[in-house]
Amino acid sequence: MLQSRSKLPHYKVAVVGAGHMGRYHIGAYAEIPNVEFVAACDTDAERIKEQFQAFELPICTDYRDLIGKVDAVSIAVPTHLHFQVAKEFLEAGIHVLVEKPITPSLEEASELFELAEKKGCQLHIGHVERFNAAVLEIKNIVEEPHLIETRRLGPFTGRITDAGVVLDLLIHDIDIVQNLIGRKITKLSAMGNSIKSDMEDFVSLQMQFEGGCVASLLASRVTEQKSRTLVVHQKDAYVLLDYTDQSIEIHRQASSSYRFSSDQLRYKQESLIERIFVHKENPLRLELQHFLDCCAGLATRMTTVKADLRSLRVAIEVLDHLREQNVVS
Repeated sequence: MLQSRSKLPHYKVAVVGAGHMGRYHIGAYAEIPNVEFVAACDTDAERIKEQFQAFELPICTDYRDLIGKVDAVSIAVPTHLHFQVAKEFLEAGIHVLVEKPITPSLEEASELFELAEKKGCQLHIGHVERFNAAVLEIKNIVEEPHLIETRRLGPFTGRITDAGVVLDLLIHDIDIVQNLIGRKITKLSAMGNSIKSDMEDFVSLQMQFEGGCVASLLASRVTEQKSRTLVVHQKDAYVLLDYTDQSIEIHRQASSSYRFSSDQLRYKQESLIERIFVHKENPLRLELQHFLDCCAGLATRMTTVKADLRSLRVAIEVLDHLREQNVVS
């Protein structure tokens, strides 16, 4: 769980992976006190020089050179390399935050968590939306929802080449919805298609939970208009969360009526709208700060290892459904 910060010990950190997420991690670490940035690491020497030399950041091309020099690392390399890179750091007793998905398989993820426990290391997954201020606040609002809808849509960028929309985008909402509801899934179905890549580019997922709540999740990386929302329907309230704005609206006491005239029928709906004040902060900085606090023993994990594996397990089950439909190979 998140706790107020006390004095964080001096920590030596590095970032492995010079892509866009790696750059975000470097910028976020720069905002955290008592952090010494040791190096940015990437196998592409030209790319890392081009992106970081102007900022006079230390750079390296072999992540193994960091072993013995750092206390903690962020890993933001392609997904298929997560297991190999994270394992070597954990074996060396170095704390690891690895971008989601932790690994493509549940077996590899379980092995990494077992290794982290054996070595006394923190192993966190980069589910940055957990630290979105609106997500932290909505946990205090949701009570016995009966329907949850999420939309995570955007245009095709070609940025991710070794994962489809399930492990790239949908896993965020799988994780958040499961943590909000806190109950077992009793039924799951998914549909999707490939449009601009060899992997699934959009997916519609429906889940039913114990107690009857239904969640409908839509993720797409081939939609021209960008949208990042979560809607909760519960007794006497409609709650709208916008991830991008980090905002929450609660619609209450809704009423509707029809108005007739000689040539038309009009529908009217009214409700009281509460706009919740949300103290906005950089979610990635909060995530890295929490990671380092856990490394120092100043905080406990926001979620359990079991919950982390649960989200990956559901994402893999969705991919299995899509394979049965020949959407992915």
